[in-house]
Amino acid sequence: MVTASIVIYKEGLKTLKTTIDSFLNTPLEKKLYLIDNSPKNEFEYKFKHQDIHYVFVGKNIGFGSAHNLVLGKIDSDFHLILNPDVSFSKEVIPNLIHQFTKEENTSLVAPKVIYPNGKPQFICRKHPTLFDLINRKLKLSQKQISKREYRNQDLTKPFYPDFIHGCFMLFRTQDFINLKGFDERYFLYMEDADICRRIDIIGKKMLYFPEVEIVHQYQKGSSTNVKLFFYHLNSAIKYFLKWGI
Repeated sequence: MVTASIVIYKEGLKTLKTTIDSFLNTPLEKKLYLIDNSPKNEFEYKFKHQDIHYVFVGKNIGFGSAHNLVLGKIDSDFHLILNPDVSFSKEVIPNLIHQFTKEENTSLVAPKVIYPNGKPQFICRKHPTLFDLINRKLKLSQKQISKREYRNQDLTKPFYPDFIHGCFMLFRTQDFINLKGFDERYFLYMEDADICRRIDIIGKKMLYFPEVEIVHQYQKGSSTNVKLFFYHLNSAIKYFLKWGI
């Protein structure tokens, strides 16, 4: 069985429906937790389905805290952390689960991610440093960005990166529970980098598996929205205070 959680906050209905349909089309026993951080309860009656459990929070408690609401509810073999702006074919999750059966010491697997125009998103990263975040913002060294995103190796083949960017993170459910989900000190951003660090600490790995792919719209909100930029900055400060620079 596979469960999934999507955290929503004032999402566009069309894009969200595409994401939900992608998951519901998966030919496995499944349940989707739709966790609504929006101020108004607008989605409960738009997504009535036997495989959807809708949770209205009533306020924006943050990305990680909202995903963690499922920790006491999921009893699946695998749990998917899913962004609300992703689409994929019905074979993606079964293929990733099949790969999991070959990976005894792996807690997390993620597919290749592309933009709607077909260009790749470089979701594999080295563990972030302070210079990495500054460099990505100011574009001081494209060579360094490429190196930190593993662009100097063959990204058509599976490998184990330090950190996988979190728009589609398929966990072994028990590992996600044992990790106690995301660190709730991060309101938004950096919680995916943090949980990858904690996977390292328990002696397990993360697998990038590019033989299947998904489409992610990826808005890069913190690059254009001042409020989101300060959320990102605040999370980065917490991350480096915890893990060092």
